[in-house]
Amino acid sequence: MSLVSAFVPIWILTAVGYAACRWGLLGEAAASVLGRFVFHLAMPAALFLALSRMPLSGFAGRSLLAFAVSTVAVVGFGWAGASRLFGRGPGDRPIWGMAAGYVNSANLGIPIATQVLGDVSFLAVVVLLQVLVVAPVILVALDRHSDPAGRIRVPRIASLPVRNPVILASLLGVACSAAGLRLPSAAAAPLTLLAGAAVPAALVALGASLHRTAPSRAEPAEPAGAAELTAVSALKLVAQPVIAYAAGLALHLSAPQLLAVVVCAGLPTAQNTFIFAQEYGVGEAVANRAVVVTTTLSLATLAVAATLLG
Repeated sequence: MSLVSAFVPIWILTAVGYAACRWGLLGEAAASVLGRFVFHLAMPAALFLALSRMPLSGFAGRSLLAFAVSTVAVVGFGWAGASRLFGRGPGDRPIWGMAAGYVNSANLGIPIATQVLGDVSFLAVVVLLQVLVVAPVILVALDRHSDPAGRIRVPRIASLPVRNPVILASLLGVACSAAGLRLPSAAAAPLTLLAGAAVPAALVALGASLHRTAPSRAEPAEPAGAAELTAVSALKLVAQPVIAYAAGLALHLSAPQLLAVVVCAGLPTAQNTFIFAQEYGVGEAVANRAVVVTTTLSLATLAVAATLLG
């Protein structure tokens, strides 16, 4: 199967989700219910199984460093550029940086990695980097802005791994790998079935959410909003994979490693960006539009990147 043809099931299932939502076959809450199912059950099962079976030597290395370089560069530039280029305040800047460089490593990353890369091993490492390093930095900045005294709510940040099923499942998977534990078949079998639902359910939910969140055609785009959206989309879909590619070349990655790094760096803006923005009441418009636009465009750009590097 060619790399381009690997995207065909992704496009088809996304279109099925969009059409089902448009025709009212799944109800108005379809995207939300499917999204919660993937986030709380199917995705944690898939990540736990992948990480528990991965040797600890696979959790670090040049590939992760190349991806981390692209993430730090783009998030940092977006964070600073939001102020210098668009006059965004302190509360909006972390969301702007997150929209530019925090990839959708779960809902869309799992099906992309499964179809294009053949496994989710490197993607699982990306998930750990984002949820254990990048997300806490963003949350600390948002907490400081939201607190009148500029304090950091340490208990909230510290409890993030327990409150987030993706982080919790990832940590448990790493712990099992470190301890050399293997689940008995009675436990592994249902988890495998549940993990198998992550990809199709995530793609159907993605298509449904694209229909639900698509902006009205009659609604005129604000000039400033359009400029910001163009900038954040360019950083996410062009700058981040290009930087990852350059870093990968500098670190002498093999062709499969380079493909994995570039594909993961080219994933669209994570939906968590809008969730964070909504929670703290900052940058909601930019976050929502960035998720919709980068998700819509990313499948085409990822197919091109995969073809060129495959």
